[in-house]
Amino acid sequence: MNIQKAAIIGCGFVGASSAFSLMQRGLFSELVLLDANQKKAEGEAMDLSHGRPFAHPMKIYAGTYDDIGDCALIIITAGANQKPGETRLDLVHKNVAIFKSIIPEITKRNFEGILMIVANPVDILTYAALKISGYPKERVFGSGTVLDTARFRYLLSEHLNVASRSVHAYIIGEHGDSELAVWSGANVSGIHINDFCELRGHFSHDEAMERIYKNVRDSAYEIIERKGATYYGVAMAVARIAESIVRDEHSVLSVTSLMEGEYGLNDLCISVPTIVSQKGAEQVLEIPLSEKEQAELKKSAEELHKVLESLDL
Repeated sequence: MNIQKAAIIGCGFVGASSAFSLMQRGLFSELVLLDANQKKAEGEAMDLSHGRPFAHPMKIYAGTYDDIGDCALIIITAGANQKPGETRLDLVHKNVAIFKSIIPEITKRNFEGILMIVANPVDILTYAALKISGYPKERVFGSGTVLDTARFRYLLSEHLNVASRSVHAYIIGEHGDSELAVWSGANVSGIHINDFCELRGHFSHDEAMERIYKNVRDSAYEIIERKGATYYGVAMAVARIAESIVRDEHSVLSVTSLMEGEYGLNDLCISVPTIVSQKGAEQVLEIPLSEKEQAELKKSAEELHKVLESLDL
């Protein structure tokens, strides 16, 4: 396995933007692009390669499944796009069928690295990839609510006029309509979010919390309505996760992980804070939740279970 080599399967907006983001970070020395449309993959590889004089040295090329067996990381963005008015869960049957053709091609190549699922609905497709591949749970996880968490921290930082890196808060659950904000643990540099709000002159906590949560939850719909797709934010989230893997950071990120009793949940993949390292999704963390948040997480899991029951996995 070559720790400096990665592959992206799917060269649509998200895949191409992720390739660009990875190139900017200089995490890998070799990046293979795959797509059902080979010419699209070739065009993206050419376009990115022309920027190499301005970035880190990196070999970028369009390849086939035979080129990816020794990759440390394979990122799967392939799948049907979410259309205006369509939920992420509406995509499920189309994209599970696509995964049933992709994953066996990977397992045939004796791949020993990590599979990161980015295509939506990411929680369902991560579970599907885990079941189809038969890989250990640490080696298959999804981008989850890493982007939703970033949106949450950004909106809180704007509301409070403080650096977003000083905001510590998570969105967990389904990467979709049933996701929830963990307000009980939200803080700015150790100061509880409500106390910090009051320090900044904000006292209508319930109204602000509801507004900010809805803006996070509905962000993708708002962007899709305006420009047809979301890709820059998730591409940066993908690069951030990849960075934690390559540099063995053991960073805590809200990726989609398999539940085996954590939070009272079993046999599904859902987004919760997880330690991410070269091993992959190394350890799921059970962060403290209020009773309301526990009930909301259970409800979110039930929504995912309903979908999983309709699939042939």
